[in-house]
Amino acid sequence: MNEQLKNMPIGIQDFESLRNDGYFYLDKTALMYRLLSTGRYYFLSRPRRFGKSLLISTLEAFFLGKKELFKGLAVERLEKEWAVHPVLHLDLNTAKYAEKGTLDKMLNNALVNWEKVYGAQASEADFGMRFEGVIRRAYEKTGHRVVILVDEYDKPMLETINNQELQDDYRGTLKAFYGALKSMDGCIKFALLTGVTKFGKVSVFSDLNNLEDLSMNKNYYNICGIDNEELSTDLHPYVERLANAKKISVDDAYAQLKQRYDGYHFTIGTDGMYNPYSVLNTLKNNEFGSYWFETGTPSYLVELLKRHNYELQQLEHTEVMGDVLNSIDSSSTDPIPVIFQSGYLTIKGFDEEFKLYKLGFPNEEVREGFLRYLLPFYTALNRNTSDFHIMNFVREVRSGNVDAFMQRLKSFMADVPYSHTAKIVEANYQNILYLLCNLCGLYTKTEYTTADGRVDMTIETADYVYIFEFKYNKSATAAMQQIKDNNYAEPFHASGKKIFLIGVNFQNKKPRGIERYVVEEI
Repeated sequence: MNEQLKNMPIGIQDFESLRNDGYFYLDKTALMYRLLSTGRYYFLSRPRRFGKSLLISTLEAFFLGKKELFKGLAVERLEKEWAVHPVLHLDLNTAKYAEKGTLDKMLNNALVNWEKVYGAQASEADFGMRFEGVIRRAYEKTGHRVVILVDEYDKPMLETINNQELQDDYRGTLKAFYGALKSMDGCIKFALLTGVTKFGKVSVFSDLNNLEDLSMNKNYYNICGIDNEELSTDLHPYVERLANAKKISVDDAYAQLKQRYDGYHFTIGTDGMYNPYSVLNTLKNNEFGSYWFETGTPSYLVELLKRHNYELQQLEHTEVMGDVLNSIDSSSTDPIPVIFQSGYLTIKGFDEEFKLYKLGFPNEEVREGFLRYLLPFYTALNRNTSDFHIMNFVREVRSGNVDAFMQRLKSFMADVPYSHTAKIVEANYQNILYLLCNLCGLYTKTEYTTADGRVDMTIETADYVYIFEFKYNKSATAAMQQIKDNNYAEPFHASGKKIFLIGVNFQNKKPRGIERYVVEEI
């Protein structure tokens, strides 16, 4: 195996420095060249740390005519002219937008820097007019049409998704600013806007109807990320090194990489994509880990789920229409489009008859990481101790220590938010149970359907079966009676495992949570 492998470009998003410093580069330039050869105005949404910024930087180097950086890459053989174009590169990822005026400062700073190069006019009174003026003068001054690259266009909108006033303010500002791309069409060679999400109905792009959306385009599904062919060819020596370090076979290394990091489907009928950040970190460190999640999960996702009282168990069984997936409406009551576009759900199947997309978690890293992230927001646990309590909950369930894990469950539910609505309270309890049982890695079914009715939850381990029925403001005894009356234990008698029937009553008066539970062993 080659010991002189190039270093992995962890955290390096600048194409020029990556190439000059000899880091590994996964050649996407043939796809990039097809993109710029067949159209002019594009939009691309992909999850965070999926390679959008590096794509933008690669395009910038190309349009600046830096041919030497592309030596040995596909585009070196494809491009003949290497003309130098003026490039206007705007990165909105470097600021926090919670305070009014932040977006104005970011846009003004970019415009001032461009105006130093291409000039300014006092009559250009607002951001849109100034942007138009810069584009026009850049074209006139250089004789070459302008390239416009916008990275993380949507960050101002995402960070204020719960602040309607700022949303309206930012929407108006961005609408006018991006409108220059249409009004100055004759001066523009190429434009690409990238972001995590696509805001549609909020009118950021309502006047910019010449953008081609690549987000669900089959021809460019792998323009960011790592596909299976790239992993098995370009990255094969690194996978061999990983296998050797972990003392496993190469096949096992590939299988674990697939289970943990593969499975992103941005449209139907395409192969799954691997999360590049997690794969490259794994191959650099020769250690599997939750690298993507360690870089932070946006809090707006939790706010959306809780605001709409979303039943978390539906995350793995969601079906939506294509137009729902393809754009975000800040006034919508459905959090799924944002969660899908942010990379926490992906396309798992497609119902051709009804044109429904079936969604689910893409892989093990996302499933476990997202559920771990959510747990402290739904329980009395804090982030520093939640993993410890989960570990002990698992041990107690596996050992048949019913009283111990029920007491722990009681503590988890001690601070469920008060609500006058019974349905919301019950949903909060079910969400906690869903999170806990899935994080246990146990065989768990919620709302398990039997011939005689529906049992709220079962947990099955190597030695035990636990059958739960939950009541709200009734009685644990009534819950137990329902288990017996409906013969919920019948399907498990042949397993030979010890079966516990557990009836639980929740109450919404202080002390809120589990009021009482009863247990019978059969």
